[in-house]
This record gives sequence, structure tokens and C-alpha cells, in this order.
Amino acid sequence: MIVGTGLIGTSVALALREHGLTVLLADQNPGFVRLASELGAGVEWTPGGPPADLAVIAVPPQFVAEWLLDLQKTGAARFYTDVASVKALPIAQAAQRGCDLTTFVAGHPLAGRERSGPAAARADIFLGRPWAYCPGPEASDEAVRAVLELIELCGANPVRVDPAAHDEAVALVSHAPHVAASAVAARLAEASETALGLAGPGVRDVTRVAGGDPRLWTVILSGNARPVAEVLEAVAADLNTAAAALRAVSAQEAPESTGDPDGAAIGRVTELLERGNTGQSRIPGKHGGPPRSYAVVQVLVGDRPGELARLFQAAKDAGVNIEDVRLEHAPGLPLGAAELSVQPEAAGVLADALRAHGWHVP
Repeated sequence: MIVGTGLIGTSVALALREHGLTVLLADQNPGFVRLASELGAGVEWTPGGPPADLAVIAVPPQFVAEWLLDLQKTGAARFYTDVASVKALPIAQAAQRGCDLTTFVAGHPLAGRERSGPAAARADIFLGRPWAYCPGPEASDEAVRAVLELIELCGANPVRVDPAAHDEAVALVSHAPHVAASAVAARLAEASETALGLAGPGVRDVTRVAGGDPRLWTVILSGNARPVAEVLEAVAADLNTAAAALRAVSAQEAPESTGDPDGAAIGRVTELLERGNTGQSRIPGKHGGPPRSYAVVQVLVGDRPGELARLFQAAKDAGVNIEDVRLEHAPGLPLGAAELSVQPEAAGVLADALRAHGWHVP
């Protein structure tokens, strides 16, 4: 049973349907239930029927406990979990409301998209992704097993974690980065056409997640306010240090300046950039494994149907696995550049094979 047929709820339903399971759908928005049903995610839930094996509560953090209590009162399911991106708040609220915590195991799949709603759902969105689960001391072994089975059916990797530790972690790796990306993107709202015309992959990478639903993210951030605030304060301190250093460098360029013989100001900027290198290098690599360095083969691709299929077929014929790919379109031209990340020893093989097939490889 899925309560809340937005992006995550409908994605869970689609993943379960691929295993041939019966999925019941509920949502306060009847249109969402209809659309999710039309997408093949399941059928609308009718209260009063036999209890489901597991109810997945896919609503914002502040409403999890309310739904949990109502569902438990009607005996809607044998066990319950949620997928909210904050864990301490709904667990505390569930206890305050008197919910049966023996049948509830809080959860959070670390997966998502910038788009929202059932139309954005995908059955494969959880594949290989971490899925945090936070059983309380009251949770029964049967409830934990039910949630672990859900995670396995969705193709995710279960990660048992303390609720408070979870919230601290997601503040650092998800919630605060979203705010930071939005702050950078907000500078573009009144940017000149000249600046926007010069926008490249760097600003797109930094601001990608800023396209999320502001109302949904306000709810998420409110539910994890303190940990997010602490991360943002630390980021702001680094940015203020960098800004002050750059102001000092700018002042040194004035005719009356005596210079900065020891380079202390610019050194503070360099130190931040170096810490950024270190932090970025610690992000897990492909399939959650250790970070790896790949060689990048750049190839020009025409903006025509079938071009990427031909490109990937050429890589397949050469026996080269493409580890990652990114596209950058050329403004005003019907082509773009595809950057293919491959194992370093395969870069020359792929480049030669592509040239032999007529591709332009710089």
C-alpha cells in the first residue's frame, strides 16, 4: 500500500509492480491517484478492505505521524514505514501521538529527481541507491524484515542508521547543498543577457538541483532546520572568508597599495579550493564504491535522432564500457560535445575507434 502518490511514492509502487505485486494507492489528491494508476502503479485503495502487508507513507515529514496514526486506527496494514527525508521529527511526533511503534520502521531512500509528481516517477530510480532505515527499540523483528524486503524489491542498498545521525548526514549531503545551489541560482534571476549567454556546464552543474519544487523543499528544510542551519553557517563562514580575501586582493591592485608580499589573502582562497578538492574526492564513485579517476574522450555529436545510439554502438563494437556520459550543447549550432568517461587504458582505443567510424574526436 502506498500513501502519497508523488515522485517517490509512485516510484516505489512502480518498482513493486515490476515484481507482480498488488499495490494499493491513496492520496489526498485524486488526480495523482488516477495518474499513478494510469501509469501502471496500482489501483486505488478502498478503506475497510483486508490489511496490506506493508503501508509506505510517502508524505512530507510533518505529516507522517498523522497518517501513521490514522492508518493504524483503521488497521490498514500489518506494518508501516515512511520515505520522508527527515527521520527524528516524524519518529518523535509518532511517539507523542501514541502510534504503535512496534509496527513502524522509519525509512528514507536516497534517490530523487528535480521534477516532482507521479508523472516523474520511475521504477528504476532506487537501483543501487542507499536506503536508510531507522528501527526504534520498540520495532518488532517482523516489521524490520518487512521494510528490508521492500528495500530489496526496489533494488536499493539498506543502510541502518540512527535517526539523529541520519538527519545530520542528509543536512550535509542533500539539504544544505540544495539551499546553496538555490542561492547561486538566485543570482541568475536578474543576470544580464550577456552573462546568461556565457553560461556553461559549470553553472549548470552547480545549480541543477535548484530546479526542485520550492514548497516541497521548504517543508523538508523546516523538518531538519537545526542541522541544515549549522551546515549553512559553516559554508557561509567559508564564503565570507573567501570574499574578504578577494576584497583584500582587489585593494592591493589599487595604485596606492603596498602589495601583499606574503600572499596571505590569496592563500586563504587557495586553502578553501584545496579543501574543496579533498571533499569532492571523497564522494563515493560508481555503484557506491571508492572514487575512481576516469579518462574523458570528447566527441562532437550532431543534434539529430539516433546519433547517441550510433555513438554507443561504436563504443560497444570497440569493446569499451562507458562509465559515464555528459552532453554540452553548442549555443546556436546543431551539435554538441559528448564527454565519455572510460577506464584510462581504454581512452585511446575508443578515440581511434570513433575516428574510424567518422566521428570528430578533438
